[in-house]
Amino acid sequence: MTMNATIDAAPETDAVSQRLTFVLAAACGMVAANIYYAQPLIAPISAALGLSHAAAGLIVTMTQIGYGTGLLFIVPLGDLVENRTLICTVIALGAASLLAAAFATHALPFLIAALFIGVGSVAVQIIIPYAAHLAPEAIRGRVVGNVSTGLMLGIMLARPVSSFITAALSWHAVFFCSAALMIALIVVLRITLPRRKPVARMHYGTLLLSMPHLVRTTPLLRRRALYQAGLFGAFTLFWTVVPLQLASQFGFTQSGIALFALAGVSGVFSAPIAGRLADSGHSRIATIAAMLFVALGFLATYVGAAGSMLNLAGLVVAAIAIDFGVQGNVVLGFRAIFVLGHEHRSRLNGLYMATFFAAGAAGSAIGAWAFAQGGWTLASAIGLALPVASLLYAATE
Repeated sequence: MTMNATIDAAPETDAVSQRLTFVLAAACGMVAANIYYAQPLIAPISAALGLSHAAAGLIVTMTQIGYGTGLLFIVPLGDLVENRTLICTVIALGAASLLAAAFATHALPFLIAALFIGVGSVAVQIIIPYAAHLAPEAIRGRVVGNVSTGLMLGIMLARPVSSFITAALSWHAVFFCSAALMIALIVVLRITLPRRKPVARMHYGTLLLSMPHLVRTTPLLRRRALYQAGLFGAFTLFWTVVPLQLASQFGFTQSGIALFALAGVSGVFSAPIAGRLADSGHSRIATIAAMLFVALGFLATYVGAAGSMLNLAGLVVAAIAIDFGVQGNVVLGFRAIFVLGHEHRSRLNGLYMATFFAAGAAGSAIGAWAFAQGGWTLASAIGLALPVASLLYAATE
């Protein structure tokens, strides 16, 4: 397939080559990483910008608010606008915002840049439905799982990479490097991706107005979004608070926090596993297992006395279990909603992601506040309550 080919709603069995799948997965990883670079850098960034401990969570929360906004107002354009152009344009916005963050020396300019970094990062959620359009029904879960593996690698590697770069250079260098990477990625995608012109014929306003109707008439969308909301809120709470806990309780430096963050990379293996389980009709049991992983992860943080090696081991187990459960469940959700119809796949994806990213933004803000008020005990108790709530809701299915 050449780059000038146009993808329509009826993919051929060979529409997704291994090379194209790799490019899409790599693009997802590189772009998604932009959302998470700042998570382990909360302490140095807040100190440099003059933010208090209680307000430090805004560094992550603003990016997630921007991401949620983009999910609602930009991702639906995947059902209306030629996809390759849309993807590259949104990534370009992210690159400009990364440069603004790199040059920031005060809190307000940085937080505004962080907001638009989030908006620019929603290119990931245009790429994933695009990959689903390319894939035939029989292997759609597998293709989405493979592309999502790149997404998960980007999420997991962003934290250690940003910590290592900060330790070697500065936190400003993290954003400079990522901006350069985004510019190079735009060039590659323009050359590699086939065009896809959606079949929908409607105005942008009509497109947005159709979204509340989709929420009302699609109970599966509501259920999968709320399942993931509980898990993703717990995920962002954990990764916002654990760097603070490691620094205060264990005396970790940025390099130490980076090494700890590598534990979460194991979660990447859950994406292809979840995709295959979904294709085989085992979504229900896989969903319950994912929720249990997250809940048990938080329970593991109570092992051993605070500050002990046993307690540190419990935190490592928690990082692995929480990431494994959250990443697996998001792929199960993708697979479930992408079979509901190609003509509104981008809008369904936007609504799905916006719901649980709102929970993620709340998780970051509440986690930072809870840690300032009651330390790890209060923050982890809130984190544990979230997957338990998802389990209780799943019991009503």
